[in-house]
Amino acid sequence: METVKLNNGVEMPILGYGVYQVGPAECERCVRDAIDTGYRLIDTAQSYFNEEGVGNAIKNSGVKREDLFLVTKIWISRSGDEKAAASIDESLRKLQTDYVDLLLIHQPFGDYYGTYRAMEKAYKAGKARAIGVSNFYPDRFIDLSHFCEIQPVVNQVETHVFQQQKKAREIMKKYNTQIMSWGPFAEGKNNMFKNETLVSIGEKYGKSSAQVALRFLTQEGIVVIPKSVKKERMEQNLNIFDFKLSPEELAEIRALDTGKSLFFSHYDPETVEMIINLTR
Repeated sequence: METVKLNNGVEMPILGYGVYQVGPAECERCVRDAIDTGYRLIDTAQSYFNEEGVGNAIKNSGVKREDLFLVTKIWISRSGDEKAAASIDESLRKLQTDYVDLLLIHQPFGDYYGTYRAMEKAYKAGKARAIGVSNFYPDRFIDLSHFCEIQPVVNQVETHVFQQQKKAREIMKKYNTQIMSWGPFAEGKNNMFKNETLVSIGEKYGKSSAQVALRFLTQEGIVVIPKSVKKERMEQNLNIFDFKLSPEELAEIRALDTGKSLFFSHYDPETVEMIINLTR
């Protein structure tokens, strides 16, 4: 598995398994299948309500804890120094581990400065090997970066062939923060799986459009966490390192970028209210 080195020296797999929208009842089975398939990076969150399933799967996987890279995120309702600190301990209990490899703020709302201070303390206490953020647009990312003690190692944002985050990536590079993609398949929007460019390139290598999309992102240095509840799809998503896109093919895919979200905007007041009210 290819890895990226974070700004604190920690090595992180460039491809992992995400459990967003994987129900608690099937999460344990899915994560076990993912680990059996060869995934070593598992991404979850407090707001997914499946940390316990992830913890059970890891405990029963037969793989050493130190060989896995575990990510979770603190939700808005747990924001602030004290609430976040308590929620970190709760997540560790559910995940049945003494530490997570990466701890993120899930959304830049509520007292996320207090949350980040709690994360810095958790990092120093050995409860997290690395800390970062998720869904931070450039303005709030720059703001937090200037007023925190420990620079975020990761910013996990919507990133796929139609929203390549080119400007945001420039800023993250400036601050030595690794970009991590959620929604690498754009959840099938824009008819992604039948996109002519991706299909045509895939035919040259005997790969699917989904595999081409993942290979593009990883070649761009972006960490990806595709999700599937089917083991055969998990295997396909992992099987992308036996081919390399040419400079011309990379340019073709870069041209698919619209520079716009296919899901939501933090600059839209109604969207912000909707996100804040989730899981309250």
